[in-house]
Amino acid sequence: MPLSLPFLRPLVPAALGLLLTGCSDLLEFSPNDYRSPGDQQDLTAKNLARLQQQPPTEDTLRFVFTGDSQRFYDDAEDLVKSVNQQPGIQFMVVAGDISDFGLGREMRWVDDHLRKLNVPYLTVIGNHDQVGNGREAYQHIFGPLNYAFTYADTRFIMTDTNGREYNFNGLVPDLPWVQQQLADNSTRRQIIVSHVPPQDGDFDPALRDGYVQALREAPRLVFEMNGHRHSFSIGQPFNDGVTYVNSAAFEEREYVVMTVWGDKEFRLKRVQF
Repeated sequence: MPLSLPFLRPLVPAALGLLLTGCSDLLEFSPNDYRSPGDQQDLTAKNLARLQQQPPTEDTLRFVFTGDSQRFYDDAEDLVKSVNQQPGIQFMVVAGDISDFGLGREMRWVDDHLRKLNVPYLTVIGNHDQVGNGREAYQHIFGPLNYAFTYADTRFIMTDTNGREYNFNGLVPDLPWVQQQLADNSTRRQIIVSHVPPQDGDFDPALRDGYVQALREAPRLVFEMNGHRHSFSIGQPFNDGVTYVNSAAFEEREYVVMTVWGDKEFRLKRVQF
């Protein structure tokens, strides 16, 4: 005999409570909710700690450079498989636009793939990562928008250059901070990584000359690395001796293996996957 409503009414709160208890970690109250489990917070600090546990055994530095993962999750899986087959890789650098819409869930999805790398990976923030409350999501999941670290006697300067996302307010990139990092002569080499290259229209035009001049005057700078344009390029766009390397996007199914040695010697290998 079917149960009447009076018999069902006492069961509803209990069933609802069981549903909420069992699925509390899956509930998302807004697409912009960037709260993450503990193992997907402060990923920059965690990957840097992992990198420092693997000190270099020689002067030569070898790392993978790529960018703009955005929504290309299937390509991310194949990229990881390819990178894991490369010999002597010490870490991977992703030049921004981890996400497409600045959503924490997108950043976590990309990390779900990249954490399967045999080596640590490090990122800079891209313009797409700043859509909506993406800036806060990036800081929660990855970490600082500007940071630097030293590995293999090389100072990596990771900086936010997404000037348009700040309405060209004259503060991004943080030029005094970049100049301070470049003035540090405690390492043999320096490499700058950012998302938007200074020759791009999304770079704050009021800061372009100062940024380019700071790089030009840095005697230990090997090159500057960017994403944003979704295709590989290498050159000296300002004809001042400073080399700029732009990464392909994940969707192009290509990355670069960078090998650096000596003071400014380097070679690169483009890898299709």
